[in-house]
Amino acid sequence: MTENPTPPATPPSAPQSAQAREALLRVRAEVGKAVVGQDAAVTGLLVALLCRGHILLEGVPGVAKTLLVRALSQALDVQTKRVQFTPDLMPGDLTGSLVFDARTSDFTFRHGPVFTNVLLADEINRTPPKTQSALLEAMEERQVSVDGTPHALPSPFMVAATQNPVEYEGTYPLPEAQLDRFLLKVTLPLPPREDEVAVLRRHADGFDPRDLGAAGLEPVASASDLEAGADAVRRVEVSDDVAGYVVDIARATRQSPSLSLGVSPRGATALMSTARAWAWLNGRDYVTPDDVKALAHATLAHRLALRPEAELEGVDVSAVLDSALGSVPVPR
Repeated sequence: MTENPTPPATPPSAPQSAQAREALLRVRAEVGKAVVGQDAAVTGLLVALLCRGHILLEGVPGVAKTLLVRALSQALDVQTKRVQFTPDLMPGDLTGSLVFDARTSDFTFRHGPVFTNVLLADEINRTPPKTQSALLEAMEERQVSVDGTPHALPSPFMVAATQNPVEYEGTYPLPEAQLDRFLLKVTLPLPPREDEVAVLRRHADGFDPRDLGAAGLEPVASASDLEAGADAVRRVEVSDDVAGYVVDIARATRQSPSLSLGVSPRGATALMSTARAWAWLNGRDYVTPDDVKALAHATLAHRLALRPEAELEGVDVSAVLDSALGSVPVPR
């Protein structure tokens, strides 16, 4: 006698999808209680979570990269662990390791900090490639293998890594394979004057970035909202014309004389996913070319590599991507 197969998960209804969207949009306002500005970074974090991807945050020290991730985690009521990446950090310090238990005379697995919902990988480019690569399996397979045994990571799981763009001594630039695992790379700029005045005003009024509860941050969305949102995003319609538009953008980067590495099929898939999440957050169940263009830089720029001669000439990756976008006809 055969067992009945497990029924497929029921997709969320329209009211559930709308409720999840409203909850996630409230996260922006909640994070704003701790972080002034940086709306693009907040949206990038939400898009990455909805696409079950990972995000690389780049910015000079003091632009609230770490605070942003902590505030988001508190607003979402998910578990967060922070790892300060250093030159002496070993892979086992991140993934966990086997520990001998004298009581049982056997080895048991002790979970590392990667077993969490949001892993804040602070200054990821300060640790050697061996430790950086320990994240590859976790980011791609949602598991870590220790002594040949796989250990599943919790869901949701996202790596939010930070790096400093201005210091090069003692850093290890992320290789292309590692960068390609990040769904998005978002640059946090220095704030405009009015935002910086607002930051100082908050600190003068007693804001303590180490105590987000005192700032009034509270959970406004749950893991179930994230799950419902992710399911709804996967059902956002992508027409053949829009899919062709994404592919043509990727192919245009591969033909650029300034680039030694263009966008791969994985990058094109990533752009389609982020455009879907952006469309859903904006209340639509279909993707437009404007959605694709809105997420193109954050999704694709870090996947491009300039030719050495282009670097010597001061060519900017962002400008090359703009040129590729401009060369592709926009579908009606």
